[in-house]
Amino acid sequence: MFKDKYPMKKAVALQYDNNKDSAPKVTAQGQGKTAKNIIKIAENNGIPIQKDEDLVNMLSQIELNQEIPVELYQAVSEVFSFIYNISNGTKDNRKDNNDSENR
Repeated sequence: MFKDKYPMKKAVALQYDNNKDSAPKVTAQGQGKTAKNIIKIAENNGIPIQKDEDLVNMLSQIELNQEIPVELYQAVSEVFSFIYNISNGTKDNRKDNNDSENR
């Protein structure tokens, strides 16, 4: 009962090198203590973390060092876009655009 109410934490790490990869690859995955270690390593190295339980569940079914399937390209591209925006210090301009439209 306790496990059902508080599911074990999962984590998946992705890597993509556009010079040599045709799609992102799963480079680490785990649950429980392993998931905590993956998250800790990411935090210690300044790697942005996106929380998406559904996506993690799908990605955790992919074997290590395997490219993600085409069906997950859209979801993963949104994660990489999020990371790109954080890494480059950009922000989502939708609020600014909406403000100017309402003036």
